[in-house]
Amino acid sequence: MMQFIEAIQQYEFLQKALFTSVVVGIICGVIGSFIILRGMSLMGDAISHAVLPGVALSYAFGFNFFVGAVATGVLTAIGIGFVSQNSRIKNDTAIGILFTSAFALGIILITMLKSSTDLYHILFGNVLAVRPTDMWVTVGIGVFVVLAVYAFFKELLLTSFDPTMAAAYGLPNKLIHYLLMTLLTLVTVASLQTVGIVLVVAMLITPAATAYLLTDRLWVMIYLAAGFGTLSSIVGLYFSFSYNLASGATIVMVATAFFLLAFLFSRKHGIVWKSIRARQKRAQHSN
Repeated sequence: MMQFIEAIQQYEFLQKALFTSVVVGIICGVIGSFIILRGMSLMGDAISHAVLPGVALSYAFGFNFFVGAVATGVLTAIGIGFVSQNSRIKNDTAIGILFTSAFALGIILITMLKSSTDLYHILFGNVLAVRPTDMWVTVGIGVFVVLAVYAFFKELLLTSFDPTMAAAYGLPNKLIHYLLMTLLTLVTVASLQTVGIVLVVAMLITPAATAYLLTDRLWVMIYLAAGFGTLSSIVGLYFSFSYNLASGATIVMVATAFFLLAFLFSRKHGIVWKSIRARQKRAQHSN
């Protein structure tokens, strides 16, 4: 551990990696909380894969991949809503069709551009190679996402728990839905450098799912999810640097370890405590 702390103080690339990872952990936890509550985990998977064509085109035309990724992610989210609302196709089917086709298109584009190295980098991430421009773009996205959630917290809360009541109060459910999809796309793009396309959905879902097992209050869940995301990023980066492991995969595995601990030992929903309470009830009945 001391060697890791000394390395952070000594190496600028590790400082950038740590800072970027923490920002990604926070915003993934915040947005992931709403994704969990709305039952939209598959949408997170869809957006994370759908940004690949935008990334490929960005490399082809020589501009920052954030621009192309955000554009294709938002277009895919809009396309999924359009198909499901204007046909017999249900939402999960529309998601499956559009995100797989977008991902396939991205692979074809990268193959045509002869960018196999970039493909690996985009798919699996490499936070230790993050550039200063990418770090500051991630910070900018993080600030925007947190401010947007703070500004529209009541609307997001009501539409997440009771869309019918939200509509009765005159809230534009569809507009709020697309706002959340835009924020989800921004978080996904911000996470590409850290964990990559394949693993970004895990960072969106796992810390929030861990928090969901520990509390029934949304604001507490958001804070816990952001905390688990941050802690997973720090611990994962430590193991990645110390043992020369893939950074994105290591961060995700740490997040999964936290989830398993909550799944087993959560006071209210944990398997172990449920078993203990069941035994206590049986003992009381037998007496």
